[in-house]
Amino acid sequence: MRPTFHPHLVNGSTGDPALFVDCLFEHRALLFDLGDIQALPPRKLLRISHVFVSHAHMDHFIGFDWLLRVLLGREKDLQLFGPPGFLEQVEHKLRAYTWNLVHNYLSDFTLRVTEVDGKGAGRLASFRCHSAFRREDETSVICPDNVLLREPAMQVRCALLDHGGIPCLAYALQEQVHVNVWKNRLQELGLPVGAWLRDMKQAVLRNEPEQWQIRVAWREDGAERERLVSLAELKPALRIVPGQKIAYVTDVAWHQDNVTRIVELARDADLLYIEAVFMERDAEHGRRKFHLTARQAGEIARAAHVGSVIPMHFSPRYVGEDRALLRAEVEAAFGGKVI
Repeated sequence: MRPTFHPHLVNGSTGDPALFVDCLFEHRALLFDLGDIQALPPRKLLRISHVFVSHAHMDHFIGFDWLLRVLLGREKDLQLFGPPGFLEQVEHKLRAYTWNLVHNYLSDFTLRVTEVDGKGAGRLASFRCHSAFRREDETSVICPDNVLLREPAMQVRCALLDHGGIPCLAYALQEQVHVNVWKNRLQELGLPVGAWLRDMKQAVLRNEPEQWQIRVAWREDGAERERLVSLAELKPALRIVPGQKIAYVTDVAWHQDNVTRIVELARDADLLYIEAVFMERDAEHGRRKFHLTARQAGEIARAAHVGSVIPMHFSPRYVGEDRALLRAEVEAAFGGKVI
C-alpha cells in the first residue's frame, strides 16, 4: 500500500519538535508543532495548509515567525490550532512587528487561528495582512469529539493534556479510508494511469453513488482521447482498506489522566510520535520537568496497540550511546518496532 501521509521529523529526535506531514494526492502538507523549521525549504512551507501546535513553549512555537516571514505577501489562508490562550499568544507575536506597509501587498495573507478547550469547544479569529494583522471576526466554534479538521480524505482530532499545570494538545491524524488502485486491472479496462485517479479517489471518499461518472482523458498515438467511466465500472480495479493513522504526543506529565487520554487518542495508530525525554534512571528529574521517560513512552505505546513508535524530543543531556539506550528503553517497554 502506497501511504497517503509521508511524515518527517524536521529536526530529528533531538531538536525542536516539528512534524511535517506531506499529504500525497492532496497537494498540501500539515505541520504538527512549530519549533525551529528553517531546515524546511520554502517550497515545502508553502504547501502547509494547517498547523497544529501543542503549546507555546519556545521550542514548540519559535518557528511561527519564520513561517510568517515566508508566507507574507502570498495569497494564502493558513489555519492554526492551539490550546487555551493560543489566540492571545498569536496576537502578541503579531503585535511585536510594525505593519505600516502591508497595504501595499497585492495579496491578503490571512491567519485563521483556533484555540480549543479539549471539551469540544473553542474560539476562532482571523488576522489579515491588509488589516495589519488585527484580531477580527472572533467567534465561538464547536468541535464535536474534539475533531479539528474533518474532510472526506482525513480528519485531525486532539486531546487536552497536562504539562505541569499548563494545557498541551496531542493530535491524531486519521485517513478516513485508503483507496488502492490495481494498475493491471485498469489496463484490462483499457484505462491509463493519470491525474483522473485523484478525482476518482475523491468521489469514493465522498461516498458518491456507483453511477457517478469520472472523466478520463489521455493522449494516445498523438491524439487526445476521453471516456466517461462510472464508479461501478471501476470497482474491479479498486481495493478499499482502513486508512493510515498517525499520533503525535509531546510535553506531558506522567499521570493517569494523561495516560488514559493519550491511549484513547493514539489507539491502533500505525505510527506514534511520542516524547521520550529522559532515561528511566532520571525518572525523578522527568517528574519535576513534567516530561515522559523512555520507558513510560513505551508503556503508553504498548497500551495503545500502535504499530510502530518514533521516540523524539530527547533531552540534550544524552549524547552518543545514551541516545541508543533511550531507544532501547522505549523498545523494551513497547515490545514492538521502534523507528
